[in-house]
Amino acid sequence: MKKSVLLGAMTVAGLAAGAAAAGTLDDVKARGKLNCGVTTGLVGFAAPDANGNWDGFDVGVCRAVAAAVFGDPTAVEFVPTTGKTRFTALASGEIDMLARNTTWTFSRDTDLKFDFVGVNYYDGQGFMVPKALGVSSAKELNGATVCIQTGTTTELNLADFFRSNNITYTPVPIETNAEALQQYLAGACDAYTTDASGLAASRATFEAPGDHIVLPEIISKEPLGPLVRHGDNDWGDIVRWTLNALIAAEELGITSANVAELSAAPTSNPEINRLLGTEGELGKMVGLDNAWAKNAIAAVGNYGEVFEKNIGANTAIGLARGLNAQWTDGGLLYTPPFR
Repeated sequence: MKKSVLLGAMTVAGLAAGAAAAGTLDDVKARGKLNCGVTTGLVGFAAPDANGNWDGFDVGVCRAVAAAVFGDPTAVEFVPTTGKTRFTALASGEIDMLARNTTWTFSRDTDLKFDFVGVNYYDGQGFMVPKALGVSSAKELNGATVCIQTGTTTELNLADFFRSNNITYTPVPIETNAEALQQYLAGACDAYTTDASGLAASRATFEAPGDHIVLPEIISKEPLGPLVRHGDNDWGDIVRWTLNALIAAEELGITSANVAELSAAPTSNPEINRLLGTEGELGKMVGLDNAWAKNAIAAVGNYGEVFEKNIGANTAIGLARGLNAQWTDGGLLYTPPFR
């Protein structure tokens, strides 16, 4: 078993090294579109509508990068990936970046040869159960059957949690969120475990959300964020600083509604000027037009706008900002300076 895992990691690492040999930005420009890996469908984060148009919190990051590169947020091909296929898709070059509620871990960063460019959602793993099950704590799930997506950190965290609490469970392995919900609602498992944000998103789609509860335990740290391949730092810089631009824009009071006005001429705030390209040459430093950040913000809004539109308190998902608030509001969002 250890040998097969090692060989799998070596294969992904080898694919990553080969795919990174050429400049990703050049490939994206030549292709005329960004290939962005997303989930197979998680409402609020990444899901297609009836017309096949993708929208969601993670989709916003993809569209922001496309806008930064092309000035066009629609220049994106969305590639659905599962927990098992996402890393091979990135390593092989099938996709240019992955924005798929993926946890930044040591082994993914080092052994699998990926670069996480930042965190766009600070999360933690939780459990959802039917109210009728009659439990109020995950520690009461001794002997339960648990739906779990394979190839994920949640699979490993689940084993650790039950082992550390000296209780047992029977895993019900599934590959996609849709499959997990189908099994869970059919009663094939007593509980479903994944990131707490994913549980909230899934519960919001139920016919009777009130019949299900998310238990209070958060059993892990899940810093979710976009990632690229090792070995192409120039491309990594573009994805990293596009995400940072959305976060900084919120802190600086730049929105999709006022970005055109603020970028029409230099303001009294040098940081805003540098970010929006009316002062300095930040765009040229990463091989883009100096309006790259302006275009990204105009396309999707700042971080707060993307959050509130897709998963915020006024949506069916109803997530509070919590750790995902700006550092000035007691959260963890904090970007390096644009200078």
